Order: sequence, then C-alpha cells, then structure tokens
Amino acid sequence: MLQQRIETFKVFGETLKGAKVYFREDWGVLYFDLQGKMFGMMSNQASEDAIITLKNLPEKNEELREIYAGTVIPGYYTNKNHWNSIKLASEELTDDVIKQLIEVSYQLVYQKLTKKQKAEIEG
Repeated sequence: MLQQRIETFKVFGETLKGAKVYFREDWGVLYFDLQGKMFGMMSNQASEDAIITLKNLPEKNEELREIYAGTVIPGYYTNKNHWNSIKLASEELTDDVIKQLIEVSYQLVYQKLTKKQKAEIEG
C-alpha cells in the first residue's frame, strides 16, 4: 500500500513538464528534479518514517502544519520556512492532495528558472 503510494508520486512527478524523478544515491532519496533544481524529495522505501518533502509558500506551510499537525512537519534537512515534509504512512492527506502539493512545489521552482531554462522545458 505505502510502496504503491511512493510509486504513484514518483510517476506523477515524472509527468510534469521537464521534470525527472530519480534515486539520488548520495542522499538515499527519490529526487524530484527540474533543470537541476530540487522541487521535492521522497523516501524510496515504504516505512513508518517514509516522507515526501515539498516546497510551498511560507504562510501555506504554516497553515498545513496547523491543520495536519503530526502529519505535516517542517521540512526535513531543508529550509523550514519554504519546505514541509509529509508523513506518507498517514492517510490524512489523500493522494490527490499530495499530487496538488507536488504541482505547487514544481511551479514555485519553475517560476525561479531563467528564460533560457524555461524555453528548454517548453521545447
């Protein structure tokens, strides 16, 4: 069940234009990459501690932490203002909600890309 959820988010990340999701050996995580910039990272093994870490606006991150206390926590190994980690073993957030959050994270990173990088993605 949990491994399937991890796979679902990996596949979803790969459907975003120009994005790659791959196992990053040095960090031991699935790395969500857009033009060399991280828009997410996720545990690749199903366990109680499995998380996905995503970028969002600081005020939205605070809101999510309040609403989903215990499931959504400040980003693990990341800037706590801009990143949240979501415990995947909890079903408090549906797959669709997490997919929306992956998309928000992607958009925030996309917006910061150069015109040249955006042009490469748009092909």
